[in-house]
Amino acid sequence: EYGDAILIPAPCFSLYGTICDSYGIKVKHYKCLPDSDWEIDLQDLKAQVTPDVKAILINNPSNPCGSNFQKQHVLDIIAAADAAKLPIISDEIYAGLVFTGNVFTSVADIDTDVPRIVVGGLAKNYVVPGWRLGWTITVDPKGYLANVQAGIVALSTLLVGPNSLIQSAMDDILNNTDASYAVDLAKALEESAKIAYTIFQSCVGLAPTTPQGAMYLMVRVDVAKLKGISNGIEFAKKLQEEQNVQVLPGEIFECPGFFRIVVSKDAATITDASNRIKEFCEANKL
Repeated sequence: EYGDAILIPAPCFSLYGTICDSYGIKVKHYKCLPDSDWEIDLQDLKAQVTPDVKAILINNPSNPCGSNFQKQHVLDIIAAADAAKLPIISDEIYAGLVFTGNVFTSVADIDTDVPRIVVGGLAKNYVVPGWRLGWTITVDPKGYLANVQAGIVALSTLLVGPNSLIQSAMDDILNNTDASYAVDLAKALEESAKIAYTIFQSCVGLAPTTPQGAMYLMVRVDVAKLKGISNGIEFAKKLQEEQNVQVLPGEIFECPGFFRIVVSKDAATITDASNRIKEFCEANKL
């Protein structure tokens, strides 16, 4: 309802807030912890729960963090939702897109009475970002969301523009794509992420967080070690001007002091761009 609130992570995909604003829904951000692989700060999440909060939104694997929650953390999140008597909306558009040593756990995999709405789609795992087609899956053993389901159906009619070509191909895409495709995609993204991570580790003023999945890498910026730069937005603007490399400042994602890069480019491009960022930091060090 208008005036209700929803809990959303910080950092987060910026469109979450835009969508909430358009429906008069208040956004309350809970913290994610960069030094703990971007796990949710569950104490902070619990502190944000007030009577007007109607749901908890999570994003795993994460845009912008490039993180992946371990199964125990997913269990802990569900326990927190259960204690607060709140449903979970889980954005899992990057489901399964994780790197070596990581295992993806969906909230739908857990045996619990906590109601969950899982959001998925073709855009990321099948690399058709301009041909939007997605879905929601409701996991609600006790029927708590019976009235909500009708609202989801009504909401889906507001935008009746799913791509008809992809709709017709969807069955074949989901059922007949060779398993090696997902493996190769994750491998290519991991290679690029590792290249950037390694280069950034030796950059003045930068501290990358360990990439675990999705298509992103978040990097902490210590502007105190750089001249003429006081925040992430200035870092991004000056980097573009001097090195023709674009990054998104953390301020966009409710995460000042960081920037995000996309690792979907080939290894050679990622290497070149990362080295340009390194040159930029060296040229602007105090």
